[in-house]
Amino acid sequence: MSTTPPRLTTTTYGVLGLLAVRPHSTYELAKAMGRSVGRAWPRAQSKLFEEPKKLVSHGYASAREDFVGRRPRTVYTITRSGRRALATWLADPGDGPVLEFEGLVKLVFADHGTRDDALATIARAREWAVEMNAGSLEAGERFVENSGLYEQRRATTLLFGAFFTDFYALVATWAEWAEAEVAGWPEDIASHRIPPERIREVLERARWSQQPD
Repeated sequence: MSTTPPRLTTTTYGVLGLLAVRPHSTYELAKAMGRSVGRAWPRAQSKLFEEPKKLVSHGYASAREDFVGRRPRTVYTITRSGRRALATWLADPGDGPVLEFEGLVKLVFADHGTRDDALATIARAREWAVEMNAGSLEAGERFVENSGLYEQRRATTLLFGAFFTDFYALVATWAEWAEAEVAGWPEDIASHRIPPERIREVLERARWSQQPD
């Protein structure tokens, strides 16, 4: 009999982590995923309903039938094996972020469209940052007021929230810079030529990683 542990995805471990916090029904997992793991790992949302059953099949979670009023539901709880598997996964450093940004892809080819199209794309990016930050701000205020859902996890939530706070601010700041930049371009973007000095300005900003600690 093979003792090789099963190969699980980051999505599966994300669900396992939520079960380590407390037992969840599938519906509760979906809500919790949207508030936390789903923001850092969006693909987790698509196959969420399959993951708890997968954990049960590997012995990492148990399932019991429950009722909310007359409505049946299945509640999943992490097992000891599940906690060991989660600890093993946490001991292995994860990879860095992978960016998906449709608006930025459109801007790469903006010279085949209009300046107004490019400006609208940039404006939407800033709107997105403001909208997303508003949700983070609301959640953060609940934690400050001691009414957050996972009050006992403020330390790890601080790290998570700080990343997205800075990320949304980065997108908004970039959008403001990009809007001012593109506003000075001609209608025919393809005819525009950027002087080398402008490129050097951005290169200087990229030298942050070369600064001494």
